[in-house]
Amino acid sequence: MATERKFTRRQFLMLAGGAVLATGGGLAWYERRLVQRVATTVLGELDAAYVRQIVAADNARARTLMWQAASAQAGAGIELRRAGAETVQSFPATSVPYSDDGVSAYLQTAQLTGLTPGQTYEYRLRAGHNATDWQPLQTAGTDKFAALVFPDSQSNDYTDWRNLARQAYARFPEAQFFINMGDLVDNGEDHRQWEDWFDAVSPLLAGIPVAPIMGNHETYNQQWKVREPLAYLQQFAVPEVAGASQPRSYYAFDYGPAHFIVLNTQQDEMAPYFPNLLAEQQAWFAQEIQQSKARWQIVLMHKDPLQYAFKHREGREEGFSDEGRAWMPVFDKYGVDLVLSAHLHTYRNRGHIRDFRRDERGPLYVLTGVAGNVRYPDLWRDHSLDRVVAPQPEVDNYLTLKGDTQTLTLASYQPDGTPIDEVTLRK
Repeated sequence: MATERKFTRRQFLMLAGGAVLATGGGLAWYERRLVQRVATTVLGELDAAYVRQIVAADNARARTLMWQAASAQAGAGIELRRAGAETVQSFPATSVPYSDDGVSAYLQTAQLTGLTPGQTYEYRLRAGHNATDWQPLQTAGTDKFAALVFPDSQSNDYTDWRNLARQAYARFPEAQFFINMGDLVDNGEDHRQWEDWFDAVSPLLAGIPVAPIMGNHETYNQQWKVREPLAYLQQFAVPEVAGASQPRSYYAFDYGPAHFIVLNTQQDEMAPYFPNLLAEQQAWFAQEIQQSKARWQIVLMHKDPLQYAFKHREGREEGFSDEGRAWMPVFDKYGVDLVLSAHLHTYRNRGHIRDFRRDERGPLYVLTGVAGNVRYPDLWRDHSLDRVVAPQPEVDNYLTLKGDTQTLTLASYQPDGTPIDEVTLRK
């Protein structure tokens, strides 16, 4: 439990907030939060901040852990044991220097492999004689899964995002991982926003992995010009695609009976750097989905396939976006079951679409909404394909996604848990 105490500056820099982060970090990262953190749990005298679990390609047998340190940590790694057991496995961590927005640190990454499906583990960080407390780690089973889904969390004040994420996790403790649908932050170069994002989801990242998605706001510098999404790509060691021109920008992973394909829809923003991104992804997608033996095929993409008309001004007609025209025929061809998107900051369930028309044989398309405090009230007209629209004026929302070998259920909720919508697919 957290204990109330006053800290010296040195003691403060050797601590991290909540029951997730280990001690330490750099002055530039933590000093500004001194007045905000009164209650802190001491995990151990180890230079480590923003500890996070990240999905692996096969989450029944592997997991990735990352953290940030003020200096390189030779010999640092992860100790893992079955819950309550004495036998401990050790996994080394790589240490890579990272610098962005005037902040420098070292990113530590440990790949945990050879795990047992459906097993409850405990892990801790260790460097030399110092170690954190044990934290939970649950591998995926093969027959079912449960996840939280958060739309765009970009904010100018991350308090709403913090409250939404933590309350959703409290209401849905069976969540085995969580998805953030892109635009995690409002500005991809602003290190303070990344601090706020990590702080907000620290209780989640301690116990369950994140599946992040790149949004267009991850590609902006502080002058709001497009750049390579350096912070996003370095801070999330998602499964890498062999031969990808931009490693970690798109990927796939299995969790239980579902195969998730995460797309990078920023081909416009990335055109100066990776002009063949769309064609490259589509070739990879075809190979990836044909190799999958999972019961469910789920696509996660930031930009929405549909295009909405503005309510109060001209210049934009209802139809399909560039992303929709490029990808929807591919989803039809390969039998995708569910497509989740974001970007427009509104919740819309469009039902099943095939060949750009309503057709129960096509994938289910759901625009997931908004989870941060950047809202677009009264901006979009309803689309003719919309089946369910969140109550207006729209507030933040989160979603739960549960699946087994027969059913896949997606439900959306307002921040206080009030239901918005629920839909179930069956095979």
